[in-house]
Amino acid sequence: MSNLNIDLEKQLSRLGKDIQGIVERFVPLNVEAGDFKPACDIVESEDVYSLLMDLPGMQKKDINISMKDRVLTVSGERELFLEDSEVLKRSERTQGSFSRSFALPENADVSSVSATFKEGVLQVKISKTGVEGDDSQSIPIN
Repeated sequence: MSNLNIDLEKQLSRLGKDIQGIVERFVPLNVEAGDFKPACDIVESEDVYSLLMDLPGMQKKDINISMKDRVLTVSGERELFLEDSEVLKRSERTQGSFSRSFALPENADVSSVSATFKEGVLQVKISKTGVEGDDSQSIPIN
């Protein structure tokens, strides 16, 4: 691959990230979405893309992962549970429903998506350069 192709690919990737950032800043959240927007890191290695999302206080059953048209969506709801005799006097921990969507790069193998959840961190792994095909699916969390 020539240096021109590599540079062009980097520029297009940067443009895509910039556009996604603008959309996330200006698209209003649904009222029912609340204030909960879990922090997320995206890590790339030679063979794999990894998405790491902090979901403290949640369980696997509270999280949904799906993919359609090369867009990976992680959604769920974190709720505050109080006993009958308890009254919330101050709330600094956000709760509510959330939904985060990520456009997958062209070299992501949509058939290789796997997810694990451990100690409040969701990890979604996607291998690079795979077989093209139907990418509508629900991803189980191990």
